[in-house]
Amino acid sequence: MSMYRFAKLIFKRWQHWFVVLLLISESPLLMAADDGLNHSLTPRLGERVTAYVSSIVSPDGSGLPNGSGSVTEGKLVYNAKCAACHGVDGKMQSNQIVGGIGSLASERPVVTVGSYWPYATTLFDYIARAMPYGQAKTLSANEVYATTAYVLFLNGIVSEQTRFDATTLLTVDMPNQDGFVELNEIDSNAESGVGKQ
Repeated sequence: MSMYRFAKLIFKRWQHWFVVLLLISESPLLMAADDGLNHSLTPRLGERVTAYVSSIVSPDGSGLPNGSGSVTEGKLVYNAKCAACHGVDGKMQSNQIVGGIGSLASERPVVTVGSYWPYATTLFDYIARAMPYGQAKTLSANEVYATTAYVLFLNGIVSEQTRFDATTLLTVDMPNQDGFVELNEIDSNAESGVGKQ
């Protein structure tokens, strides 16, 4: 049986369910639903999204929440919620987050948190909003500070005694901090004619 005939058969047999699902997806009840975080599930195309601003942590640290976490606490969180995907030492193949410092200019760069990311606050933001995989936004602020500390410890960037909060996280010097050009530098160079031939 061809794939087309198979799809047609399935659709014919289940077409009433497709209609029901379509009606539910357009339901005013769903459109007015809330995800529990005060974020409406209704798309507002063309409108500025202001509800998410407080959940985004910028490189300058704006948006960092209250809380704190240590390397020791981070090891517990990491082993329970991160090691399955990244490996106990953070070096799981294809999902590596540790190592590679100084390798970006080589023929075989190893792109990891330690070798590539320019700011510790970016790591905090990523963990807070996207990790653990499949369970995003389930970590508390303390767990995110702790996990950030532990991942940076695994990369040799901070000591085992490190404890992060909204102030101390900003003091971290990442190995590739100078490997990026700020967007406003590019804009000012373009306006002044630098780089034009």
